[in-house]
Amino acid sequence: MHDSAPRQVLPILRLLPALLLTLLVGCTAPPLPALKPPLPQAWRNAPTATAANPAQPDLKNWWQALNDPQLDALVKRALDHNLEVKAASERLVAARILYRHSNDPYLPSLRFDTNQVIQPDASASYFIVGFDALWEMPLFGALKSTHRLATGNLDAARANLQGTYVTLVAEVARCWVSLRTAQEQAKLLAGVRDANQEKLHLLVLRAGLKLVAPTDVASAKAELARSEMALTDPQHAINANAQQLAVLLGQSEPDPAWLEGGVQPQLGDWQMTHAPADLLRTRPEIAAAEAEVLRAAGEAGISRADIYPHIGLGSSLDWSVNLLTERRLIRSGDSIFSAGPVIDMPLFDWGMRMAKANSQKHGLQAAVYAYRQAVLQGVAETETAMGDLQQTRVRETWAQQAAQALDDNVSALNKRRSLGLASTLDLQDATIAQAKAQLELVSARAERDLAYVSLYKALGGAPLPLVNVAADYKALSSRKEAK
Repeated sequence: MHDSAPRQVLPILRLLPALLLTLLVGCTAPPLPALKPPLPQAWRNAPTATAANPAQPDLKNWWQALNDPQLDALVKRALDHNLEVKAASERLVAARILYRHSNDPYLPSLRFDTNQVIQPDASASYFIVGFDALWEMPLFGALKSTHRLATGNLDAARANLQGTYVTLVAEVARCWVSLRTAQEQAKLLAGVRDANQEKLHLLVLRAGLKLVAPTDVASAKAELARSEMALTDPQHAINANAQQLAVLLGQSEPDPAWLEGGVQPQLGDWQMTHAPADLLRTRPEIAAAEAEVLRAAGEAGISRADIYPHIGLGSSLDWSVNLLTERRLIRSGDSIFSAGPVIDMPLFDWGMRMAKANSQKHGLQAAVYAYRQAVLQGVAETETAMGDLQQTRVRETWAQQAAQALDDNVSALNKRRSLGLASTLDLQDATIAQAKAQLELVSARAERDLAYVSLYKALGGAPLPLVNVAADYKALSSRKEAK
């Protein structure tokens, strides 16, 4: 009879190690998934290195390779005044503020409250005033998961700001190249129109002398009409790009100097001699996808912690005052103090919490897949931009040769005409062909410039955000377990 109680307690004691092991396992946050970005070993369309120690591509000031001081000034103005940059900067500041207080829910809290209690017979009315204190223990990985969520939100805000910088710089460069290209095209097309007018005048004179057929005059009139019509395209591009530049710089109207014309930006002999695949990690879309993985991991960890009891320490101190009596408001014995452990254990909604935890786990896996897709998309865009840059360089080279050949042809005809060996009509035809070759060269240069812009946009090239994030870097250095 005396040995029955110890025998009953013994199985329970044997279960204690298993229960403690379960609690210890639950006290840690689940590990972060391995992202394993599928970066290529080498770029398929990368140029062949021409130097023993190739230079690293300049992701910070890449637009300066276009050799245009006006573009440099425009980029600086845009970074200082663009409204989308200002909005993204404010979002980063907001995220930083929340990040610095991400651990506050697990610090001791003190709350002051009042309450009025009236008995049904109205013989007494109590005014209760007091303090409540609570300190919830961040068990079962709740603290680390909360930190992951806050860090993910901060990283996402930083990636959003960097993405805004990248898009802004690329758009400013694109609009400026397109504007100057359209202005150059307008000048060349005006020259084609003038040459067609002179050609028509000469053909009308010859038709009066019965030296050419009327069909030649009609064809010249059609060519003149087409050249007049072609002038509308660059003018439309000038207006659209100038207005878009104004928007990017945070102003309502374009600067008058933009519309005065200027030299078309061009890369000249610039070549990319080195392009390591790790450059792709600077791409804001990939950084944003990585931040989303961290956020999803934090949400999954918090949902997992909610399955277990919430354990903490609590205390309260209340005073009651009887407002309907004539005795002293506060007497000894009218205060109540309590302190002890606080346990919040899910019972009837435990199934819903389990469902939420399982749902967040699948959401985390979806974020991992989205990250890998972002890397693949970045690889595809970079490869395409590299290939385009190589092909447009070849096209510009051939366009230069064609333009040079027709320039030589015009020079030779001018000399022959001065000797009376060529007609003015022949010279006009050669001038028109020369202008068309120059138009092709201008278009080829613009395509190469825009391919260059696309490449650095794909690589995430832009200055670092102006918002001071030194404190964030110091705080984030301690949580790089995801790397």
